[in-house]
Amino acid sequence: MLFLLISVVIFGTVFGYCGWRLIGPAQLTDLAAIAAWAALFVLASMTHIYHMVLRDSKLKPGLADLVAWVAYTSLAWVALTFPLLVLRDLGWLLFLGASKLFAHPLTANLDSEKVVFVLQATNLGIVIISTITTGLGMYQARRRPRVVEVTVPIRNLDPALHGFRIVQICDIHVGPTIKEKFVAAVVETVNELQPDLVAVVGDLADGPVEQLRPHVAPLGELRSRHGSFFVTGNHDYYSGVTEWVAEARRLGMDVLLNENRLIEHGDGRLVVAGVTDYTAVKEALPGSLAKHWHDPEAAVSETPADAPRILLAHQPRSLTAALKAGFDLMLCGHTHGGQLIPWNFIVPLQQPFLAGLHEVGDSSWIYVSRGTGYWGPPVRVNAPSEVTCITLVPKI
Repeated sequence: MLFLLISVVIFGTVFGYCGWRLIGPAQLTDLAAIAAWAALFVLASMTHIYHMVLRDSKLKPGLADLVAWVAYTSLAWVALTFPLLVLRDLGWLLFLGASKLFAHPLTANLDSEKVVFVLQATNLGIVIISTITTGLGMYQARRRPRVVEVTVPIRNLDPALHGFRIVQICDIHVGPTIKEKFVAAVVETVNELQPDLVAVVGDLADGPVEQLRPHVAPLGELRSRHGSFFVTGNHDYYSGVTEWVAEARRLGMDVLLNENRLIEHGDGRLVVAGVTDYTAVKEALPGSLAKHWHDPEAAVSETPADAPRILLAHQPRSLTAALKAGFDLMLCGHTHGGQLIPWNFIVPLQQPFLAGLHEVGDSSWIYVSRGTGYWGPPVRVNAPSEVTCITLVPKI
């Protein structure tokens, strides 16, 4: 209830501010202004309507998807428009304050008509910028994810593992706007890379298995020399983790719940370990899910000392505990690279890294993917989706 109240206040503030600064200066007729405010109220309410009423409804799944598309797209547009309006208004206030302080002649000549003209002109520019950015962001999010090639030097890497290829996908978020066609394109991209191993690092879906099973089905076609490995993400818990773990196994993935597997590749050996999501703590899970409690030490326990450790962990926040447990390379997702304003500024306040490859600890590495799908708004701004091809090489 508290989360709902906070989200309603935030949505009301953001949408309301946009309406105040856009609808008011437009000088619409009374009827047109009422219609504009009513439309804005409906758009502001649609995200909550979808999540509270329609998301898990079996009655009209097509209607639920349509509402989600409209709600999330409008949310993206408002998220881009709001900060531009705030920056414009702050700049305007600073200009007026400085002009009056220094008795600038421009201020003396300003009348209400000129002020309205300035507001209307800048509003038009902001609307154009937000609309174009939303359109380009939708293209970035909806297109086939790009392949990002990453080379990671591993200490004491067995020569047999030189060139070992791990393809990482994560944050697919199969749901109202991501369906079978998108997933099939991701699988095709992965298989074209001919990986030695596939890592599916959490947040597989947003919704119940019974609704989304046909749309995750292409993941059963993933092909690699040593198989596909899956770890849970926070959204998998929101959507029914027990059912999604069973579905991942049905699709042929090896689910690692604070566990590891020893991979033999020629004469070389490699440990693939997986830790459950960072938020899977004792306080949040009932006793029946005890083995889901976030435990990096258990994930890498009883592994041979001479085998490199690859740790799959959905959130980069697992890093502190994982460093104590020990690993050579940690593969994460969750951040989406920020995906969209304002998250590109908020995520670094919560996570140690936003995206990319970073050296940590004593010759260890962490790679944070920008994600293969997206969550919520079908928009990505300066954070393109990716399928990551990670190649292991000896550290010189």
